[in-house]
Amino acid sequence: MTESQPAVEGQPAVEAVPDGPVDADGFRRALAVHAAGVVIITAQTDGIPVGLTATSFSSVSLDPPLVSFYVDRSSTTWPWLRSADHFAVNVLASDQADLASRFARKDIDRFAEPTRWRPGPLGAPLLQDVSAHLICLPHETVDVGDHILVVGLVAEARVHSPGRPLIYHQGRFGRFIAHP
Repeated sequence: MTESQPAVEGQPAVEAVPDGPVDADGFRRALAVHAAGVVIITAQTDGIPVGLTATSFSSVSLDPPLVSFYVDRSSTTWPWLRSADHFAVNVLASDQADLASRFARKDIDRFAEPTRWRPGPLGAPLLQDVSAHLICLPHETVDVGDHILVVGLVAEARVHSPGRPLIYHQGRFGRFIAHP
């Protein structure tokens, strides 16, 4: 039997979860069926380019223009990103799965060949051949569970190719196919 909290006017009653939250494996399996777009977050600190792949990217607000992504607290890239005065969001195209995989790996120079990039207007690395770039100023960070929510104020946005996006679904990268 579960306990229920009384309904608040205009809202349904909330049932208590009898055994606590779902286990990590069950949670991971359920989230795997949710398709997500793929971006690479890049920055430069002390002249060193850094970046990581993120599937948690989202728009937050139009006014002001805010976006967000989550980064694992154990990320070795996060301390470098955190100290940057701005960062770039590189929205990946459907043919950039290898690039996404490269920036998801550890202990490699992610910016070495075959990665193609150039410094952006404020210095953050901009990856070549992506669908869009957003240049962001740090707006807010919030500790949430085992991750950090990073919110950025979009200072510049450029669409290069509004083609098909790279999608992450069930642990694999794939391509979007429009419904007829």
